[in-house]
Amino acid sequence: MYAVFVTGGKQYRASKGDQLEIEKLPAAAGDEVEFTDVLMIGAGGNVAVGRPKVAGGKVTAKVLAQGRTDKVSVIKFRRRTTYKRMGTHRQSFTLVEITGITGGPSGTAAE
Repeated sequence: MYAVFVTGGKQYRASKGDQLEIEKLPAAAGDEVEFTDVLMIGAGGNVAVGRPKVAGGKVTAKVLAQGRTDKVSVIKFRRRTTYKRMGTHRQSFTLVEITGITGGPSGTAAE
């Protein structure tokens, strides 16, 4: 069973046991979180597509860690104008493990 859900303005496809790096959530390591913005749930040949969300669809996950990605250089440059700006950026993320998917085709649950 898999689900497509939205968090942090991005869509993620996940199955039970998957580990995902999602946009930072205000939760500590070990906390349980729920995602109710489920767009699609599939189990084998049965697929439930929401309009826009699946009614009763829910994805539960456990927060494993909070972290930051590798440093990325940011450069703005215009030729022949003595314009150059340099900087760096590190994006924060939350590492979660999917523990269950509820709803979808005939109200199935993968806990």
